[in-house]
Amino acid sequence: MARPVQYNILEKQMESPIGTVVAPEGFTGEGFFASKLSDVVGLARKNSIWPLPFATSCCGIEFMALMGSHYDLARFGSERVSFSPRQCDLLMVMGTIAKKMAPIVKQVYLQMAEPRWVLAMGACACSGGIFDSYSVLQGIDQIIPVDVYVPGCPPRPEAVLDGFMKVQELVGKESIRRRNSEQYKQLLESYGIQ
Repeated sequence: MARPVQYNILEKQMESPIGTVVAPEGFTGEGFFASKLSDVVGLARKNSIWPLPFATSCCGIEFMALMGSHYDLARFGSERVSFSPRQCDLLMVMGTIAKKMAPIVKQVYLQMAEPRWVLAMGACACSGGIFDSYSVLQGIDQIIPVDVYVPGCPPRPEAVLDGFMKVQELVGKESIRRRNSEQYKQLLESYGIQ
């Protein structure tokens, strides 16, 4: 006789079965709400990220599972997965990147409009994985700046969702003027990007 599986049991009851987006700090009155522009823009950006999947290996299969109905990345505002770099906010690099493909990844990154973020998914994209050879790039952070790393070989869809939520946190808290700062320009120059 099989024993019942008991995991994901919540100790306390949830206060509300439906989650809502928390409004940014501001002043509320009858018929109006005033807040900082950067908070409102951050709230809008973080809930409407358009990812560009750059999948080369088995991590791409996990991304397909992530987009399916069971995990449903669309719940987080990423309904539209685009394969056009000029219309995307988030570059999701998944799988093994050969050194011959490195210029293409960098070109795709450069074609994306600012602000742009990068998520490295899987051990191969993060660090080269098990492929410690002359032909495999040992992490995409050698050619473009990476915001969030999701380790695993391949990572489970839950881990990718967690990484995506970390990107959302970064996007929501980022200042509007950060991309014009000297520190950001120096970061891009260290990768040879003007």
